[in-house]
Amino acid sequence: MLLKTLQEHAARAQPAAHVEEAGGWWLRHSPGDAWWVSAVLPHDREDRVAVAEEFCAERGSGVRFQITPGVCADDLDRTLGDRGYARGHDMSLQIASTADVLRQSHADAGEVAPRPTDEWLAAWQAVTTRDVSAERDLLSRVEHPSAYAYAEVDGQVVAVGRVVAEDGWAGVFGMATLPHARGQGAARSVLAALASWAAAREANHMYLQMEKANTTAFRLYERTGFREVCTYHYRIRA
Repeated sequence: MLLKTLQEHAARAQPAAHVEEAGGWWLRHSPGDAWWVSAVLPHDREDRVAVAEEFCAERGSGVRFQITPGVCADDLDRTLGDRGYARGHDMSLQIASTADVLRQSHADAGEVAPRPTDEWLAAWQAVTTRDVSAERDLLSRVEHPSAYAYAEVDGQVVAVGRVVAEDGWAGVFGMATLPHARGQGAARSVLAALASWAAAREANHMYLQMEKANTTAFRLYERTGFREVCTYHYRIRA
């Protein structure tokens, strides 16, 4: 199934420090990383909520479930709501033809590096405010081919993004643009560079995950060829 495949591609592109499988469920723990890296992927129809809760309790972490309709059990969302899990973080999973992204980005491609440079990480951190050392560790765990794109203005890196290729798909992650450079084509330049890299490696399709509330990013991706294939959300308990 496409949705399950892409969500698991994305999990491998943002690898948690510790992963255990319980049937088709991915139990993940990754202290120091963004919270979604530790979200449980309940990717079969069995009820393993208690197993997931025990896994998180043993590690002293909150419990988060990624709920993708059609991938997890139909009644899981209701079950978690009944157990006191709050609904949050409505998300959009989007896909595009790599050729369409190249054609519709309407921008000169930015630069691409095989590893994140200090300048790339500095721009990423300035926008996300997340921990750089933890992100370095996460990126070092990525096993599939990947690249890091950036756009410069007057010698300063103002926009960044990264891409991970797996089985003909290229996932887009870490898109960030400094506030003063927004609306000037820098993000389009980064997307063009990521798509060019993907095309050269015969990754003919691209995907990304984004918060539904980010209307500015939504418009950017729509204009560069992406379309939503599903929405998903999280269930969270402290």
